[in-house]
Amino acid sequence: MRAMVLERPGVPLVAVERPDPEPGPGEVLLEVKACGVCRTDLHVVDGDLPWPGRPVIPGHEVVGRVLRGGPGAHRFAPGDRVGVPWLAGTCGSCEFCRSGQENLCDRARFTGYHVDGGYADRVVADERFVLPIPGGYGDAEAAPLLCAGLIGHRSWKPVRDARRLGLYGFGAAAHIVAQVARHAGQEVFAFTRAGDAEAAALARRLGAAWTGASTEAPPRPLDAAILFAPVGSLVPAALRAVRKGGTVVCAGIHMSDIPSFPYSILWGERVLRSVANLTRADGEEFLRLAPTVPVRAEVAVHPLSRAGEILTDLREGRVRGAAVLVP
Repeated sequence: MRAMVLERPGVPLVAVERPDPEPGPGEVLLEVKACGVCRTDLHVVDGDLPWPGRPVIPGHEVVGRVLRGGPGAHRFAPGDRVGVPWLAGTCGSCEFCRSGQENLCDRARFTGYHVDGGYADRVVADERFVLPIPGGYGDAEAAPLLCAGLIGHRSWKPVRDARRLGLYGFGAAAHIVAQVARHAGQEVFAFTRAGDAEAAALARRLGAAWTGASTEAPPRPLDAAILFAPVGSLVPAALRAVRKGGTVVCAGIHMSDIPSFPYSILWGERVLRSVANLTRADGEEFLRLAPTVPVRAEVAVHPLSRAGEILTDLREGRVRGAAVLVP
C-alpha cells in the first residue's frame, strides 16, 4: 500500500510503500476511498499532542470499502462502505466505559495517532468502532462527517436549545454545525479571522444571521457559543459575548493557554465547558441526523500525495470548508 507517514513531530510527511496490513481478530481491512484533513491531524503533526513514540499514518475521517475481515470479524461484509472515526478503541471496563462515557477512557486509542489512519490506500480498524456510512453521500462528501461532523455534533448537543448561537472559527466543523443549528431553528452568529471574506461569505451562504471578526462583539448577546478555533484568548471574548446563564463550549482537543480574565464575565451563572473526543453513540446519532438536515459538506478534493501541502494550508488558514485526500 501507499501511505503518507509522520516519522516524528515537526518534520514533513514521507511517502512510503508498505505491505498491506493484515486485519487481526475483530478487525476489518479497508480500501480507503477518501480521508478528510482535520485540525487534530495538524496537532499530531506539529507535536501539540504527546508523541506516541513511533511513526504513524495520520488521518481519522476515513471512508472506505471493506476488503475482508480478520478472525471473528462478522459485522460487515466485503464491499460495505464504512467510516473510521477518531475513536479507535477503548478498554471497555473502566468506570467511564461502563457509564456511557467511553470518550473519557484513560486507555482509549485514537485513529491516526495511536493506530495508523487514513492517509493511505489501506487501513485496518476494529469493527466495533467502525460506522456505516449513510446513503446519499459521495465518499469525499462523507469524510468530513466523521470528525468535523461528529465532534461538531457532540459540541452542539449541550447548546441545542440556545436561540442565538455563536460559532468561533468557521472551518470544517463550524460549517457543518451551522447547517444543523439552522435546521433546528437557531440563529447563527459566525466569528471568523479578521479579513477572512471567504469564510464570512460561506457562513452567510449557510444561513448565518451575522458574521464578524473573532474579536468583535455580536450585535445581540448570545445564548451560547462554541469555540472551534484552538485559540485560548477567544474564551474571554466568548464569555463576554454570551448573556447571563449562557454557555461557552470549547470543542478542540488542543487549545493555546487561556489568559486570565475577570470573574465578572463568568459570573451570572455562565458555564464554560469542554468537549472531549466522541462516543460510538455520538457517531450513530449524527449519521442518522445528517441526511435529514441534509448536511452538505463543502469539500475540496486533493490527491493523497499533497497531504503535507494541505496541512500547511490548514495551518495558515487557507482551507475553506473541508479538505479531503483521495488515494
